[in-house]
Amino acid sequence: MSETPAAAFYARSGSRAADWLTILHPPYTAWHLAYVAIGAGLAPHIDWAVCWLSLAGFLLAVGVAAHALDEWNGRPLGTRISDGALWTAAILSLAGAAALGISVLRHTGLVLIPFIVVGAVLVLGYNLELFGGVLHTDLGFALAWGGFPAAVGYVAQAPPWTVAGTFALILVVLAATALSAAQRRLSTPARALRRYAIEVEGNIEFTDERSQRIDRDVLLAPLDGALKLLSLAVPAFAVALLLARWAG
Repeated sequence: MSETPAAAFYARSGSRAADWLTILHPPYTAWHLAYVAIGAGLAPHIDWAVCWLSLAGFLLAVGVAAHALDEWNGRPLGTRISDGALWTAAILSLAGAAALGISVLRHTGLVLIPFIVVGAVLVLGYNLELFGGVLHTDLGFALAWGGFPAAVGYVAQAPPWTVAGTFALILVVLAATALSAAQRRLSTPARALRRYAIEVEGNIEFTDERSQRIDRDVLLAPLDGALKLLSLAVPAFAVALLLARWAG
């Protein structure tokens, strides 16, 4: 069996700063923030201040609060950050995200209030596995960290509600949900191999008489490789969309 790998391909260790960087899940945070940007980019007209505030809100809610609670709930990344520090970061970040949401109500109107409430419920319910863990499922992950950010990014722009715009919103929510579901399909077995697998052994026998030994690294390579590429591709697409809107 190969040497025990880090808890995630982006995990770092050895210092307090490395622990905090690790729990922020930088590639995945950027991935989920991209859905907010894509949703905003679909709106007929972009208020750039609202766009940046939306991104900042999700950075606090998902990047900090959700990940801090997830680390507190079982220590999946094995950091040495204290429980108190994790809870402090989570509470302050979630409150900050709600405050940013409230700050844009003058632009969006009351329609955003349910999204602010749902966002807080998702952060707490998913990561603390509340309500009997009903939110902590593959579908829950895909909707909470894929479809929901895309919907909020769009709705926060207060677009005029047209048939075409509504269909565009539905399609982008479905696409973001599907991409997050794909992320889950890849990250779940990768996480199991990295954190829980004790032994992996076997061989692949090919028709041309080649043989390849199976170990943890062989199984991890395509999973981590796909996750790395997608965590670059989705944010790159979001940035390209925003740049195109800015230039236009």
